[in-house]
Amino acid sequence: MMEILKIENKIKRIKKKIKNLKNIIKYYEEEKKLNNIKHNLKKEKIWKNTKLMLKLKKNKKKIENKINPIKKNFIKIKYLIDLIKLSKQLKSYEILKDINKEIKEIEKVTKEIEFYKMFYKKYDRLNCYLDLQSGSGGIESQDWTNMLLKMYLKWAQKKNFKTKIISESRGEIAGIKSSTVHISGNFAFGWFRTETGIHRLVRKSPFNSTGKRHTSFASIYVYPEIKKKIKSRISYSDIKIDVYRSSGAGGQHVNKTESAVRITHIPTNLVTQCQNYRSQHKNKEKAIKQMECKLYNLEIENNKKKKKKIEEKKSKITWSKQIRSYILDISKVKDIRTGIETNDIQSVLNGNLEKFIKKTLKLGI
Repeated sequence: MMEILKIENKIKRIKKKIKNLKNIIKYYEEEKKLNNIKHNLKKEKIWKNTKLMLKLKKNKKKIENKINPIKKNFIKIKYLIDLIKLSKQLKSYEILKDINKEIKEIEKVTKEIEFYKMFYKKYDRLNCYLDLQSGSGGIESQDWTNMLLKMYLKWAQKKNFKTKIISESRGEIAGIKSSTVHISGNFAFGWFRTETGIHRLVRKSPFNSTGKRHTSFASIYVYPEIKKKIKSRISYSDIKIDVYRSSGAGGQHVNKTESAVRITHIPTNLVTQCQNYRSQHKNKEKAIKQMECKLYNLEIENNKKKKKKIEEKKSKITWSKQIRSYILDISKVKDIRTGIETNDIQSVLNGNLEKFIKKTLKLGI
């Protein structure tokens, strides 16, 4: 009987958590929206309008992803309550082990749902861009920036995000001077946004014959991809457009003509670039879209002084503002903001960033 009492108490706690989650995500409002969409999708005229039909289907999937895990857990809880009642009536407690297994699975899913409530910011659900920029220090910093790029690509792969390198400026000897990556997937910006800041590397230099200890810096800047129409369009009188040849390492994907495009927004000195396509027109279109996203994102952060503050946000990313240190020769990674440390530095560089990012999200950083 004690075992049953423990199980009943666990179920009560889970039910309370699920009810709280329902309130947080506005479950019943979302369910009503979903029912309306399903009703509209049954209409013949909707299927004749392909654009509208696809939009409705997309919204349907988005809402289902949001409410279905909670719905399924609630159904499972009701089923387990009935099972417990049955075991009491029959005085048969053999099924208690199976009930405990189900409860553990429900608790696991509920924890995952609870975690996603931390993606509360306006653009957390959106795709994003990741800008990497090497600091002073030449080849050392450029090599470090390339290591960070690989780390983030591996992290994105682990989260099942799609990535595309939009632009890349390679170093003369090794590494990269800068790069921009487009990351797409559910909550991409939410997962990546706390990585904005300075990343510091300390190691014995592989480019120095004396093997002296060297400190390198690279800055990361993450911003959401705003897909809706932006009210204040970029004025062409405010931008400078440069075209150049792609600076890749060689091979079939390197453009032989000057199709790569760099856009500079003169009032803010913000720069975007794209060399991903063979078409100069497509690269220009993508670079302008990136600029719009950057400007719009920073405009939201400070409406009163938007033009002045846009570049201030980036210029304040100084070398004294590290968010994480990676010390190779003593195998230690330390997150400055959370205090989390690990000695498994190779694991971190292989894209295992879960513990750092989850902690920053939980702290509301």
